[in-house]
Amino acid sequence: MRVGSVKEIIDNEFRVGLTPADVIQYTNHGHEVVLERGLGETSGFEDEDYEEAGAIFYEDAESVWAAADMIIKVKEPQPSEYPLMREGQIIYTYLHLAANPELTEAMVNQGVTGFAYETVTDAQGRLPLLSPMSQIAGRLSVFAGARALEKPMGGSGVLLSGVPGVRSANVLILGAGVVGSNAAIVAQGIGANVTIMDVNLQRLADLDYQYNSQMPTVFSEEAAIDQYIEDSDLVISTVLIPGARAPKLVKREHLKKMRPGSVIVDVAIDQGGSTEMSRATTHSNPTYVEEGIVMYCVSNMPGAVPFTSSKALANATVRYGLQIADNGAAVVKKNPGLLSGLNTYKGYVTSDAVAQSLDMEYRNPMDLLD
Repeated sequence: MRVGSVKEIIDNEFRVGLTPADVIQYTNHGHEVVLERGLGETSGFEDEDYEEAGAIFYEDAESVWAAADMIIKVKEPQPSEYPLMREGQIIYTYLHLAANPELTEAMVNQGVTGFAYETVTDAQGRLPLLSPMSQIAGRLSVFAGARALEKPMGGSGVLLSGVPGVRSANVLILGAGVVGSNAAIVAQGIGANVTIMDVNLQRLADLDYQYNSQMPTVFSEEAAIDQYIEDSDLVISTVLIPGARAPKLVKREHLKKMRPGSVIVDVAIDQGGSTEMSRATTHSNPTYVEEGIVMYCVSNMPGAVPFTSSKALANATVRYGLQIADNGAAVVKKNPGLLSGLNTYKGYVTSDAVAQSLDMEYRNPMDLLD
């Protein structure tokens, strides 16, 4: 198979879909790797590194799209890339289709085979290709919130850690999964007053044990959110339903109860956002104000640390990518985790969660395989 990768074109997205180490693995499996020149420069990888690994360079993205049987990216195709997709081509990347009906329709209409990182599962039902970026986004969310709290950014001027004699910031984390627990590591580590909420009591028990009962854990329900959000300087919302749109846990009425200049970081924005006021922002223009509250909703947070993010992503995605390249879409017969990752195939939506979110027809991919 001819495997390709192109530069990301989203605002300030510096990550890369393939590292030189990945190229070696794909070529060792007998695949040809074609790349857009300059692919890895923003992540710290030079063209020479890729060439030594066996990659072939094209001068522009259009040529790569035209040549490749399988495109490996980081972010979902953008509207300018829709015409470059073609029938039978495999796209392996973060797709987040439940929040993007236009992309879903384009992939369906053009017969694209779409494997979404965020819905691939492992034997334990976890999301191994989402996890590394969730770890990074969780840790970055605290730093993003700290910056947004600064007065020049429109925040209330509260320092997360406080100082002797002045209280630390109150941080409320909604969701105790990978993103939330990593946000807790950083926020607790720098001295903020952290409370974390989730509906999974076992997860709350694990965190209570991990932090020796020094971090309050609260069962997440509407009344509890209503109570705790009022006194929060920073809210980090991380709630995720695999493949589906994020639930709207934070309502506009909640914002009216918060202190002006408080901050909400919505890490679930890729899946439509978990507040009623969320709309995607960029690293160039990361915040806006609603009801006096600073909203940070950057949809590609890990793109700000591309060296770390690209390597972490490659470590997780390459073994699944090799299986796809070796077998094509038929790999789902062998790997149930990749069956979960197959979102579009032969002109149909093949993820039930995506189909339900967008009110589109769902087809079982096993019925479509030759």
